[in-house]
Amino acid sequence: MYPIDRYLNVKQAYMPSFSSDGRRLAFISDLTGVPQAWRVPLGAPGSGVPMPEQLTFAEDRVLWLRCSPAPGDTRLLFTRDRGGNENAQLYLLDPTTGHETCLTVGHDGVMHIPGQWSADGRTLLFAANRDHPAHFGLYRLALDGPAAELLWQSDEPGFLYDAMAHPTTGRVLFTRVGRSAAYDLLELDPATGRASRLSPVDRPARYQFATYNPDGSHVYVVTDLDSDRTNLLRLDLATGLWETVVGPLYDLEYFSLSPDGRHIAFTLNQDGYSRLELIDLTSGMTRPGPALPDGVLGIYDERLAFSTDATALAFSYTTPRTSSNVYVWEWAAMGQGVRPLSQMTHGGIPTEAFVEGELVRYPTFDDRQIPAWLYRPRATDEPMPVVVIVHGGPEWQTRPWFDFLTQYLVNRGYGVLAPNVRGSTGYGNAYSHLDDVEKRLDSVADLAHAAHWLRSQPEFAGDRIGILGGSYGGYMVLAALAFHPELWAAGVDIVGIANFVPFLENTSEYRRQHRESEYGRLVEDRALLERISPINCIERMTAPLLVIHGANDPRVPLSEAEQLVTRLAALGRAAELLVFDDEGHGVKLLKNKRVAYSAIARFLDNALGLGCATQATGQ
Repeated sequence: MYPIDRYLNVKQAYMPSFSSDGRRLAFISDLTGVPQAWRVPLGAPGSGVPMPEQLTFAEDRVLWLRCSPAPGDTRLLFTRDRGGNENAQLYLLDPTTGHETCLTVGHDGVMHIPGQWSADGRTLLFAANRDHPAHFGLYRLALDGPAAELLWQSDEPGFLYDAMAHPTTGRVLFTRVGRSAAYDLLELDPATGRASRLSPVDRPARYQFATYNPDGSHVYVVTDLDSDRTNLLRLDLATGLWETVVGPLYDLEYFSLSPDGRHIAFTLNQDGYSRLELIDLTSGMTRPGPALPDGVLGIYDERLAFSTDATALAFSYTTPRTSSNVYVWEWAAMGQGVRPLSQMTHGGIPTEAFVEGELVRYPTFDDRQIPAWLYRPRATDEPMPVVVIVHGGPEWQTRPWFDFLTQYLVNRGYGVLAPNVRGSTGYGNAYSHLDDVEKRLDSVADLAHAAHWLRSQPEFAGDRIGILGGSYGGYMVLAALAFHPELWAAGVDIVGIANFVPFLENTSEYRRQHRESEYGRLVEDRALLERISPINCIERMTAPLLVIHGANDPRVPLSEAEQLVTRLAALGRAAELLVFDDEGHGVKLLKNKRVAYSAIARFLDNALGLGCATQATGQ
């Protein structure tokens, strides 16, 4: 059995970005325990994995980075928040001198969402909620000039994403995520300051990664317009006609248009596994990506990065037994395949000690088959305890990637089941909305049927089933314990929602309207929100509970955890609260992970009777 510190030393590398000359690759990695910016020389094929150079050294995490696209410009842009508060600030880094310049001084309480860095390296588009906490504006910043210029201010709450300007027309393309689950695709004319809607008003849909083609006549975008699946569509700006480029067998996730506009790289989500392909827009021919083991591309970054000369593609990739690394696919060079440009440590644990997940499906109350990933310890002589791990979102998906907590628990002797209950992404639009508003408890029923299914499997101990989840997954933990208490022996809630009414009242304003479309509106649906809140059924929660929260959480306020534990204590129920003063939504810092996950192991060992509690802290 390997101690927790070994698993915490499994490192990740992601979000690759080519330098303008194509000779270096920058990326983010947690090699030092906190995500920072790094870079490597590209080198020649066959030269081995290069030694990375660290570029940033702050106590807080780097969230996003890009290399300058301008010829001869070696600078990088990156964002960083403070203490997990998600108020990302923009920084400019000169790797030659190591000098960092904060571009957003005086706006510490504001979230900045980076957009396009201009081809000449002089300007940056970004979105920020500077004028109103819930309303974002679109800004243009001259990197060597005065304060940022406001181009357009939204009069509706919600984020603005993917801002890019066409180099000749100057028109700006961007996406607004507003009051509902539908998005708006907008185009701004800077000369007039007016934004026109490109997405059909009468056909609500989602739009992501919108990109102009080189001459500005068309827009490529990932959308579920008129489809149950997300596809790659092309919009003719002159005629308003939409054309399918790739679709609709599986959800298309990410795409990138090559700088010369001739090729598109894209990924498909096939039962959780990623499939990378490349399409030649001139011929219409599609070629498969490089041969890779079954896994997931871009879990942290949604990034397919073309080199400036459009001959290579960089991305991050992970499998259940290998952590995320950055790779380069030199697709334009005959005979060249994919090669890694990072080699993250696995904490001294041999990859043979990690286990593959099995894709299973179990029946639920309405005869649907719920997909789930099942991880088993390598050898068991008697029925094993099992932990059900529920993803956040709710619109997200557990996939066959490397998850150190899953591997740690399996190594300790637990089975792990990670279901994608209704409301998860990756299975079509209809499936992702099966838990909206009044149907919220249907997803909780899916968890109950996961427990029923586990009880029917002789390899698992049906009276020793725990449940663990973070964010919305934390809500699902609490709901499972409240609405189906007879099925669960323990629960671990990480930054979860206990009471929907104060949660919606106290969450960040820019998030409230969008979340109301999923959970219900404070005014119209107040009775429903109270009915689905676990805290209002707290007397039914009998299983021991561990609650973990960050004091700076902008999404789920700390008050959610505090009121829950206080109420349980008043009832004489076993509930432990662990708060980190320097964390936000989740546990990100290495020192805090050590405390949190040691506590989780110790708690589960005691609650589920594993019998190895003395080893929970690595002793």
